[in-house]
Amino acid sequence: MESITHCLYWITSILAIMSVLIPAIKNTYWTFRVFDYPRFQKFVILLILIFAWFFTFENPTIYENLILIIEVISAGYLFYIILPYTDYGKTMIDKTQPNPEEKVLDILVCNVYQHNRNYQKLIDLVKEENPSVLFFLETDEEWQNALKSVTKHYEYKIEVPLANTYGLLFYSHFPVKNCEINYLIDDDIPSIVADLEYNNQTVRLFGIHPTPPVPQENPESTERDAEILLVGEKAKNYGKPSIVFGDLNDVAWSRTTKLFLKSSGMLDPRRGRGMFNTFHVKYWFLRWPLDHFFVSPHFRLVDMKVMKSVDSDHFPIWISLVVRNEDKEDQFDISNEEKEEVFEKIEEGIEKGDAN
Repeated sequence: MESITHCLYWITSILAIMSVLIPAIKNTYWTFRVFDYPRFQKFVILLILIFAWFFTFENPTIYENLILIIEVISAGYLFYIILPYTDYGKTMIDKTQPNPEEKVLDILVCNVYQHNRNYQKLIDLVKEENPSVLFFLETDEEWQNALKSVTKHYEYKIEVPLANTYGLLFYSHFPVKNCEINYLIDDDIPSIVADLEYNNQTVRLFGIHPTPPVPQENPESTERDAEILLVGEKAKNYGKPSIVFGDLNDVAWSRTTKLFLKSSGMLDPRRGRGMFNTFHVKYWFLRWPLDHFFVSPHFRLVDMKVMKSVDSDHFPIWISLVVRNEDKEDQFDISNEEKEEVFEKIEEGIEKGDAN
C-alpha cells in the first residue's frame, strides 16, 4: 500500500510540475497554450502536494527531498504570477468617484453562449443595470431578435449576427461618431471599432472575440495572438482615450497579454483588485478570466464587477469609467526584442489567417 501511495504521489507531482513548466515553451499549439489558463488551480494542487509530502514519506530519500524543493519553487513561481491579480498586487489605474454632473461610461460585456436560449436572464440584467454600452458575443439572429425589447432603447448600434458563434452585437446610449466592422485575421471573425462622444470627448472602443486555441476551434493560438496584438497596435497609434474589451480567449497573465500591455501602453484594471473570473460558470474549480477590459492611461476606475449568471458558460462582466488626465506612470516598458516578437506574431497570424 505504501509503495502505491508513493507511486501515485510521484506521478501527480511530476504532472503538476510539468504543467507549470509547459507554458514557458513558446509554441502556439493548443497542447502547450492550454496550460496558460489554470495557474491558480495548479498553485492549489501544489500546495496540497507540499502538505501531503510530510504525511507520505516518513524517511525521505534525497530524491523525495528534491521533489519537495521543486514543488516549493514551482508554487512560489505561480504565486508570483498570481499575486498581481489579488488585492495584494499593485493597481494599474486609480479608483475615483465621478463628479456630480459627470456621466459615467458603463460597459457590459457578455459572451451569451450562442446555444443558450434563455434570453430573459440577460434582458432582465440589462433592464436592471441599464449600462451605457452593451457588447454581446456569440450572438446570432435569434439573439438579436430576442434582445430587441431592451436594445431598442439604445439609439446607436452595430449588429453583426452570425451563426458561427462569432456574431457581435454592440449598443450605445452615447452617440457613435464613426464605426467600423473589421475582419482583421479571419474572414469570418469580426471585430468592431466605435468612436463614442463621451463628455465632450471622443473615446475609441475596440470590441474583439478571437478564436481560442482548442482542437474544435483552432489548434493553434497564432491567429488569436495576432488579433490581440494587432488591436493593441491600433490603440497605441490612436493615442487618445481608448478601451479594448471582449472575450479575448486568453488569460490576464499569459505572455500574449503581457506583450499586448507592453506594446499598446494599455492598462489592466484587474491588477491589484482580483481575478474577476468569467469562465466557466458551471465549474467553480475551473474558472479563469477570459473576458477583459484594457484601458488607455486617460481613464480612472469607478467600479468593476462580475455579474450574475445569465445561463451562459461565461459570466457577464461590467466596468464603469471616467476620463481624467493621462497618467502613464504604470505603463509597462517594452524591449526591442519584445517589439520584434510582437511584429513577428502579427505577421505570422495575418499569413495564417484568410482575411487578407
